Amino acid sequence: MSEFYNYSVMNTKGEEIPMSSFEGKVVLVVNTATGCGFTPHYKDLEDMYEKYHEKGLEIVDVPCNQFAGQTPGTDEEIHEFCTLKYNTQFPQMKKSDVNGENAIPLFKYLKSQKGFEGFGKGPTALMMGAMLKKIDKDYKNNPEIKWNFTKFVVDRSGNVVARFEPTADMKKVAECVESLL
Repeated sequence: MSEFYNYSVMNTKGEEIPMSSFEGKVVLVVNTATGCGFTPHYKDLEDMYEKYHEKGLEIVDVPCNQFAGQTPGTDEEIHEFCTLKYNTQFPQMKKSDVNGENAIPLFKYLKSQKGFEGFGKGPTALMMGAMLKKIDKDYKNNPEIKWNFTKFVVDRSGNVVARFEPTADMKKVAECVESLL
């Protein structure tokens, strides 16, 4: 059994959700934020969920407030925002850290499997690189999560097969997910 299935995350009710409950499914794990320029990714995530959930897609949404304080609300406020603004149906987990000593173990594992490979090309990628250089001069050489809406794709066998930075085209994320279903 894949190591991925040994991890769990806490949901907003304080219950442990084991990744083993997703065995045999394609899982998209994403750290999210409600007040970020990438927050509209929620629409694309919900579209993917609606299109592929019955075919075996699960989304593990982990709100995180580590990037410029862009997720300041309570778990309940975050959930209300997402359901009202983006009509999200996939479950949200408890707001958690994804970097540093308090990072949840699931994200430590995901980062160990797929490190940072760059922001790609284009104006948003250049802006992200310039901003991160001010925060962490060595950002290119460590696997830490760089910003909100970093996505990890896990195949039906529990292998972490892809990491998409927030600058990645959501169509590429959907193509990756679809190829695994």
